[in-house]
Amino acid sequence: MTPDRFFSLLLALQSRETMTTADLADEVGVSVRTVLRDLRWLQEAGFPLLIRRGRLGGVTLLPGGVLDTSRLTPDERDHLALHGLDDAQREQLGATADTRRADRKVRSGLRPSSTGALPLSAVVTTDNRPWFFRDAAGMPPAALVGDLRRGVRLRISYRRSAETEAAWRVVDPYGLLAKAGRWYLVADAEGRPRLHALERLVGWEPMRAARRLRPDATLDGVAAELTARWENPEAFRIHAEIDADRLGLARRVLGRRLAVQDTEGVLGGRVSITVTGRDVEDVRLLLQFGDSATVTGPAEAREHVRRLAAQILEINS
Repeated sequence: MTPDRFFSLLLALQSRETMTTADLADEVGVSVRTVLRDLRWLQEAGFPLLIRRGRLGGVTLLPGGVLDTSRLTPDERDHLALHGLDDAQREQLGATADTRRADRKVRSGLRPSSTGALPLSAVVTTDNRPWFFRDAAGMPPAALVGDLRRGVRLRISYRRSAETEAAWRVVDPYGLLAKAGRWYLVADAEGRPRLHALERLVGWEPMRAARRLRPDATLDGVAAELTARWENPEAFRIHAEIDADRLGLARRVLGRRLAVQDTEGVLGGRVSITVTGRDVEDVRLLLQFGDSATVTGPAEAREHVRRLAAQILEINS
């Protein structure tokens, strides 16, 4: 169990007399199966939980629970409830101070282990950033938070991945998403959900009008819908050859998108590969390998590589 899920689960149990495992799963953002495993861990760690099964059942944190949140300020409770962020991302949000104070206050009330074993937090750490992570330039998330919390429409200057110049557009923001070490503004643009990478956000202006969100749409739901498209991309296949000594790196970077078509060149020379993406724009995934990779098809992918190369040459000439 991650530290943020540990606190979020206990905060949820302390906020209500009884909760179902399904409600807890929704609150914490994990599956019911994961919640059941976490509850067993909490019971084994000595937390006084009453778990009743059946239609009228639920989970209750009995009096005497060791998590004391009475000393937390509203801001500290708010920051402690943020899910899945590492220390660097909390710092980017400007949430480090409140999070550390809340963590210190809550941990001071935890019951020491009766077994003499080291606490789990002393032997487990987390870092949700991808390998080869580099800090992205662009708008810091903390700069946007104030206007997002006001619930107003935004006029943003944004450069799409296929564009060299930024353009202004009006969006209705849901909030921010931290995904794989990058920050995104989740917003409706012309009534359709979009992810806007903060590294390509040049500027923004808050508007006087309140944001106009689609009925029943939420930040969590829209973000899940959009990222599902990444994880289950449409079948646009890009064929290429790559130096055999770069194949290991390609597997780590491209993951399930990569399929090796033959291994005859693994001991030297080149290897034929296929990269699955959403559209021709995903040919950019191969640019990071420089002259180690050559796009062989389809024709539109090869043509797009030529256009991108020409843009790069023009910008750097």
